[in-house]
Amino acid sequence: MTICLSHGGQTIFEAGEPSTHLWVATADGLYLVVRRDESWAIDRRVLDGKHVNALFIEERGEFIVAGTHNGGVYVSEDGGRTWEARNAGLASQNVYAVSGVRSDGRLNLYVGTEPVHLHVSDDLGRRWTELRSLRAAPSAPEWRFPAPPNLAHVKFITFDPRDVRTIYVCIEQGGLLRSTDGGTSWEDLTGRGFNDDCHRLIIRPSSPDELLLPTGFGFYRSRDGGQTWENISSRIPDIGYPDPLVYHPRNDELMFIAGAGAIPAVWAETRSAQSKVARSRDGGETWTVLTKGLPAEMKANFEAMTIEAWDGGSAIYLGNTDGEIYCSEDEGGSWRKLIDGLPPISKGGHYLLLRYGFAGLAKYDAYTEPARLGTP
Repeated sequence: MTICLSHGGQTIFEAGEPSTHLWVATADGLYLVVRRDESWAIDRRVLDGKHVNALFIEERGEFIVAGTHNGGVYVSEDGGRTWEARNAGLASQNVYAVSGVRSDGRLNLYVGTEPVHLHVSDDLGRRWTELRSLRAAPSAPEWRFPAPPNLAHVKFITFDPRDVRTIYVCIEQGGLLRSTDGGTSWEDLTGRGFNDDCHRLIIRPSSPDELLLPTGFGFYRSRDGGQTWENISSRIPDIGYPDPLVYHPRNDELMFIAGAGAIPAVWAETRSAQSKVARSRDGGETWTVLTKGLPAEMKANFEAMTIEAWDGGSAIYLGNTDGEIYCSEDEGGSWRKLIDGLPPISKGGHYLLLRYGFAGLAKYDAYTEPARLGTP
């Protein structure tokens, strides 16, 4: 089994046995980490010099899609041995989000970019079609990211488990949009009681009208399909800037969330994200911060989380801006460092904020190849 760990891509996997291969998206290439007995080791790096932000894997790990900053989309159809850039039709090659879903037997791939554009491909990325109506949303004139160059981006794409033609798109910063017709038209959910710095949306299959939304300013929940929202941030006071959120694919009452103690501006001042991970066993009603095996102070931020379940077990993988991966195989009860020494696993320039403070903003231009900066 092959799985992946990235900021803006696929996060939940299920198979008959535990994975042996983990693709990791970093600020300087895509790494394959392989299990050898009880330890893991780097097998190889591809897409050198590319800041890979999002990954999607299908067909037993043979078909892999990588979304990169300023390099567009790369596709491998042979398990990562060879790669091809597939950018025909993309309005922007600054890719933040990648997702995919099967409909009528065909795989539809979706990519979201900065500036905000959403594209779909039904031919494995050989040609992309923009879903232009997304940009006609009423909230679109207000979409803006606070850091230079102040352009919002599509941060996460997900689907209703009951009907894959229902698509949700998170805009950072800007809001949440929903299409019920495969992207032909969109409903703007912005302004209904949640913060518009939307990080990602999670829908548990057992409770599909319940939407869980981590944002840059708190954690929100809707129980009525997005019509009304409540702020549930106080249930996890140690995580003020929540982002990665997953549920166990065989028991979706079991959930994990990770994030920083405060917004990135605070990291820039303190050079510490105070990152933590928490677990819920009751569908998000209550949460417990998990600490065993993790540093007492996690200065790096957890920016990617993946969960896998197999017959008789499960594992959660956490990647941070220091290029470390932590793993738990007992539902978060204890953690061990799986590997370190990787380039930052980071959304955009978050790793530079932590290393250089506010000066890091000048070092990361969304339209400059990140590899030219070097990696801390």
